[in-house]
Amino acid sequence: RGRLVQSGGGSVQPGGSLPLSCLASGYTTDSRSMGWIRQAPGKEREVVAAIFTATGSYYYSKSVEGRFTVSQANGKKLVFLQINNLQPEDRGVDCCAAVVGGRWPVRAHLEYDDWGQGTQVTVSS
Repeated sequence: RGRLVQSGGGSVQPGGSLPLSCLASGYTTDSRSMGWIRQAPGKEREVVAAIFTATGSYYYSKSVEGRFTVSQANGKKLVFLQINNLQPEDRGVDCCAAVVGGRWPVRAHLEYDDWGQGTQVTVSS
């Protein structure tokens, strides 16, 4: 398995924006599903966005559709989540995660194998 290191997060007022990033290393191929998974207080984990690195195919949960953008760069080693129009329900710990083996789409958090350390997203209201 590879390694995922996250950066970003912080505290933003409702309606604000916040960028998250995930650096992948140790993977032998560029074919993997990269997900952004949120653990919110009192809620089960949710895959809010994902991207398939080989093709750039993407997925958004209904709760973030139109507000979040997932992308990749730097030879597919970097995956980003741009959070726009942040809402109070977006608070929680966001983890990037990977599924290796060419499976796509991967919309259930239990299917992910490698996980980043997580980053806190706080909504200041």
